[in-house]
Amino acid sequence: MEYDERLAQFRQTRLNPFDRGEDEDGPRGEQSPGILARPELFSGTRNSSLDRTMDLGLAEDHFSRPNGSLAESDIENLKIAIEECKKLILELPEHSERQKDTVVKLIHLRLKLQELKDPEEDEPNLRIVLEHRFSKEKSKSVKQTCDKCSTIIWGLIQTWYTCTGCYYRCHSKCMNLITKACVRSKVSHQSEYELSICPEIGLDRQDYRCAECRTPISLRGVPGEARQCDYVGQYYCSTCHWNDTAIIPARVIHNWEFEPRKVCRSSLRYLALMMSRPVLKLKEINPLLFNFVEELVEIRKLRQDILLMKPYFITCKEAMEARLLLQLQDRQHFVENDDMYSLQDLIDISSGRLSCSLTEIHTTFAKHIKLDCERCQAKGFVCELCKEGDILFPFDSHTSVCHECSAVFHRDCYYDNSTTCPRCARMTERKQDDDGKDS
Repeated sequence: MEYDERLAQFRQTRLNPFDRGEDEDGPRGEQSPGILARPELFSGTRNSSLDRTMDLGLAEDHFSRPNGSLAESDIENLKIAIEECKKLILELPEHSERQKDTVVKLIHLRLKLQELKDPEEDEPNLRIVLEHRFSKEKSKSVKQTCDKCSTIIWGLIQTWYTCTGCYYRCHSKCMNLITKACVRSKVSHQSEYELSICPEIGLDRQDYRCAECRTPISLRGVPGEARQCDYVGQYYCSTCHWNDTAIIPARVIHNWEFEPRKVCRSSLRYLALMMSRPVLKLKEINPLLFNFVEELVEIRKLRQDILLMKPYFITCKEAMEARLLLQLQDRQHFVENDDMYSLQDLIDISSGRLSCSLTEIHTTFAKHIKLDCERCQAKGFVCELCKEGDILFPFDSHTSVCHECSAVFHRDCYYDNSTTCPRCARMTERKQDDDGKDS
């Protein structure tokens, strides 16, 4: 009851929370304003959790939002209280109960100061800025950093948004300051990598300004530090370049190098969105790579075999019901061609993960065609040159395939296309007979 009476009295008087006329012990003496300027508020032993809460200024509504002209004065009072709180923390015995209470108080004061600076407003759930599709975030506890101003997003008291396309995060107040368009649109319209290794043009060509926000920068760090992006070769300020690292596609393709390098924020988001896109045609960009990386040759052979298995599956009812091809749904390009790679493919090849998973899928596919399914077995071939041995399939390692009619033979019998294909000969003879009858 005593607490309720004090709370009602406080709300009735509506005095400035940092200039109250009374404290818990009676009228205020000739001391400086601000509750944190009085160390006695933090002295003594707490007899109950209620006393502790009241001492921290949390039980009473000390920090209700000010009205009208009070806002500016309360901000100044909060700043004064924060400075007094910092001094008090240094003066109190280290690790003491009073010091811990003061630290908690400092945290809440800073949060309230931030709240007064950025008052919460009714914000729309979806906003579109420079092709960014910003969705209002509901998470309050996850610690994030604003991509625009590089400061912490206080989810408890600040409204913030995330772009659903490129995952750009920013305060609501920073959205009107965004100058960089969403990289998702660049990925959609220009799905290609910079394939030159760190194509630097020089800081002087950038007029000693950040390549993105045009802030003055220099290599000496005055007025701002110049940070190079290893992907595009340009220089950025510390706000646009956080020293994040990423694997550079050009270094992978030309040097088979996977060491992460420092990149700017926009390049980091672009590379993340492009990671799984099959846009690298290795045979055209660097065909010599297959001579030095054995794993690439192995993967290419497995992919070629899978393409030969695909016709069996799309005409087999059991395979369609079993949805065998969906085992490659994360790498759909593997069932469409054998020469396009994504950066993620190359990373997985280097680590050995892709070879293991693709070999397992290859074994499952071959087992269905050669052992489990009678319909698929019936589509096999018998070597017409020796007419001996088991049923042959085009993806068997010991076979050769005629490029004209796709007939399958033992490799030792066919001599790599130097022997005339009996099936092609029959088809040619039949065609000549038909032409003779027509004439």
